[in-house]
Amino acid sequence: MMNWAKKALADVAGTQEPIYGPSAIQSVSDQAKTTSYTEISKDDLKWAAMDSTCVETQTFYLMADSGHIGMAQVIYSNVAGIRTTCQFNTKVFYPDKATPTLWSSDPLDKYSFDEDMYCFRAQGCSADLSQDGESYTIKSSTNRKSIVDLKVTKDAPGFVVGKDGTSYFGTDPQKPWGRMRHAFWPRCRVEGSILTQGGELDFKGRGFFVHALQGMKPHHAAARWNFVNFQSPTYSAVMMEYTTPPSYGSTVVSVGGIATQGKIVCAGSSNNAKHDEIKGDPENSWPEPGSVAFTWSGKTQDGQAVEADVHGSLGERLDRVDVMAEVPKFVKQIVAGAAGTKPYIYQYGPKLTFRIKIGDEVKEEEGILFTEATFIS
Repeated sequence: MMNWAKKALADVAGTQEPIYGPSAIQSVSDQAKTTSYTEISKDDLKWAAMDSTCVETQTFYLMADSGHIGMAQVIYSNVAGIRTTCQFNTKVFYPDKATPTLWSSDPLDKYSFDEDMYCFRAQGCSADLSQDGESYTIKSSTNRKSIVDLKVTKDAPGFVVGKDGTSYFGTDPQKPWGRMRHAFWPRCRVEGSILTQGGELDFKGRGFFVHALQGMKPHHAAARWNFVNFQSPTYSAVMMEYTTPPSYGSTVVSVGGIATQGKIVCAGSSNNAKHDEIKGDPENSWPEPGSVAFTWSGKTQDGQAVEADVHGSLGERLDRVDVMAEVPKFVKQIVAGAAGTKPYIYQYGPKLTFRIKIGDEVKEEEGILFTEATFIS
């Protein structure tokens, strides 16, 4: 079958794409060679709400002073331009590890956006960006197990890597058929609570926000992911690293950065996520990591070299998510028929030490690492 026919079939059925090679992805890493990162404004946080195949998310990661780790997430998904579905997810990990993880995922009815596409609303759920673009208010009463009332305020500038934070997919750079974009608020202040059946959980603490757009079938864009969110009293270090399927040359794309109160220390694509010990998962074939080494490098605005890392044992995992068992029906539809697609997400939350060298000065600080290793195909 000719490549164009295979491509057409893959778009509709979700099957494996033909091999285009690494030249068919215009990685954001190429932008970062001349513009390492760009600070974002309110306008950079508008919902795209594409009318073709996409998954767009706003995810708020929460690290409470109480030791709870949480997540609140809005998902907008379009399947082949035929059907649009929205979902709200909440997850809470308890510090005592004896209390079962709270997970709720609910379809949303009557979704809409404000006129300027800054705010998402649905029946019983909203994620509103403030007038000044400095904070989000997230509310949800869609599930009695987790009633959400949170405010997430930016404590350092937001950024995208490169000029626009976007990698483009397609054999003609002028007419890409897919894209992947991440916009970050790396360091945030969180207030508010999640009301559970066991009581109200105060989520006062630190947070991280990411607005992500996968403007194509998710398993066509990436075969593996590493997600890193480290938060300590002084520093926030974040990273999204994905590896494309062989269709796009198994290309590794990394976006991330380091922030402290009120400023970005450095950001760009010179980051690396390494699994330096593999313990494996006896229940499936995925190489679950046992320890990791995450590194960042770049320059401050005044030209000082920055080198930073966090590494160590992941300890006991917080959760293993069988995506096809857990995700909403619309995601199942997106990956239907995809050969070799059996996504699992492994989640961890150890205390580790962050080491950063700026110029000749070295600092170390303990914090919480929330990290995910995702294997798709």
